[in-house]
Amino acid sequence: MLKPQSVSELNRQIGALLESTFLHIKVEGEVSRPTYHTSGHLYFTLKDADSTISCVMFKGNLSKLKFKIEDGTSLIIDGSINVYAPRGTYQINVVAANPSGAGALALAYEQLKERLFKKGYFDKKRDLPKIPSHITIVTSKTGAALQDMLNVANKRWSLAKITFINSIVQGENAKFEIAEAIKKADSLNSDIMIVGRGGGSIEDLWAFNEEIVADAIFNAKTPIISAVGHEIDFVISDFVADVRAPTPSAAMEIALPDQNEFKQVIDFRIENFNETFKKIVSKKYEQLRNLFELYRQNSYEIKLELKKTKLTSFINSFHTKFEQILEIKLNELEKTKNTLHIKMEQALNKKENIFANLHSAYTLKEPTKESREGFAQIVKDGKKVALEKLKENEEFELQTPMVKVTSKALKIENIKN
Repeated sequence: MLKPQSVSELNRQIGALLESTFLHIKVEGEVSRPTYHTSGHLYFTLKDADSTISCVMFKGNLSKLKFKIEDGTSLIIDGSINVYAPRGTYQINVVAANPSGAGALALAYEQLKERLFKKGYFDKKRDLPKIPSHITIVTSKTGAALQDMLNVANKRWSLAKITFINSIVQGENAKFEIAEAIKKADSLNSDIMIVGRGGGSIEDLWAFNEEIVADAIFNAKTPIISAVGHEIDFVISDFVADVRAPTPSAAMEIALPDQNEFKQVIDFRIENFNETFKKIVSKKYEQLRNLFELYRQNSYEIKLELKKTKLTSFINSFHTKFEQILEIKLNELEKTKNTLHIKMEQALNKKENIFANLHSAYTLKEPTKESREGFAQIVKDGKKVALEKLKENEEFELQTPMVKVTSKALKIENIKN
């Protein structure tokens, strides 16, 4: 007959059996309900269409992962069975994990790229100065990329100051050194910063896919060119930086102007300046000549001469018109004189005839020559008056050349024919 066991003892036996039997296992499934504990451990469930199993990945192993385990991620995990005796449960103690299908680095790359895109890290783009006076380079002093960049800088534009900040560019600690080197270079207030290294495998370039490096690039005030690997290599720093260069040498070509092209531009601009200057001088000379001519035409001397000419013309015209008018008036005067003479003679003859007739009449009627009986002038108050104007009882005088009689109208009668 079997002796009874305690629950704890049974769980310990089961634990020992399972842990010794499943010391090293590899399992594939889909992640469900991942929980990142404050302790740094990760708890999640791995499932397939029919079953689930609990998993734990402790902090030390989790820190080695390049990607983040998320809900729905398909994983291939390495680990062992671990029994938790107090609860009588078992779980997989995960020591390593890789995505199903795509590699861990590729998944980590896409995860970080999507996360930084959502945070707006790829939106911040600044223009590079066309002629920088100071450039800082963050790379390894032992790499060929540094010499390549310096050679290009010397050929293209030797006037720029180059400051080199050394940093390891691959390995587990590279991301920290690169981030610190970027911060140091940013504090120098240079015009452009180049961050990069030469070619290599994805593992060699991985430091430039780390979030800490992306943060340093995004927070830098200096415009940054990312120059990592060869033209076909794309890393996270390429998307965060202001400009991506396909190679380190190309980065320096982007950053600096070509002095030969610049000399040609200067020659062209000098030639263009000379031509433009000649045109401007010619145009200004023509304007000055026109202004001088306009001034000459409007000067006091010209105006005075013009006024004198006009005055002379006016005087001549006045004299001519005056002579013409005078001649016309003289002719008219002569005609008037002749007409007046004729009319005066006619009037004089007429008056002479009238006078002669009056004289003859007077002579005939003169009292001294002929006595006219029955005729006398009626005078009242010293004035001659007509007989018809006398009133009854009114006194008046009757006068002849020889006699004056004072009379009174006793009765006035109208005599009708």
